[in-house]
Amino acid sequence: MRTRVKICGITRPEDAEAAVHAGADAIGLVFYPPSPRHVELAQAVEIARGLPPFVTTVGLFVNADAETIAEVVAEVGIDLIQFHGNECPDYCASHGRPWIRALRMKDDIDLEAEAGRFAAARGILLDAYRPGVPGGTGETFDWSRIPPALAHRIVLAGGLNPDNVEQAVRQVRPFAVDVSGGVESEPGIKDADRIARFMAAVRRGDEAR
Repeated sequence: MRTRVKICGITRPEDAEAAVHAGADAIGLVFYPPSPRHVELAQAVEIARGLPPFVTTVGLFVNADAETIAEVVAEVGIDLIQFHGNECPDYCASHGRPWIRALRMKDDIDLEAEAGRFAAARGILLDAYRPGVPGGTGETFDWSRIPPALAHRIVLAGGLNPDNVEQAVRQVRPFAVDVSGGVESEPGIKDADRIARFMAAVRRGDEAR
């Protein structure tokens, strides 16, 4: 099975175009003001309007209120919501869109229990843990901590880049991988060559699965 790819933290239409050209399945728009990859509503609308059919538009939120999420979903045309804060399952499911739940890999996390708690999610995104940072740390975690039985639900994130994603795909066999900083020239600015190299590495990993 082919590993799907999301390029997250898109802030410019030309970066979305580069991601699509390289074969990305989804692009991520960050609606979390403290992030250097945060996009304003008008900026997100411009990016989303330039996407072709069958490329998923993902909106990333961190403990956002329901009104904010509703406005973004309506104006941008978000296909899938990604929750990175302390949102409970009922809240995640209350916005009329498919959703995925991001979990940070704390030392004491029980992944199987958390996956069961968020059983209604389309998938579980796994990211590295750093205290006080909801995601986008640019750090990896020990992939061997992921139970193989969960691989089909996993969107693997956390420090992925063109140099390590092939091994990640081979080892974890996730449904999808998610990259942001690993394909950037600076925070929020994607590099088309790095995106292309990342996609090529994912394909090599798939060939070895």
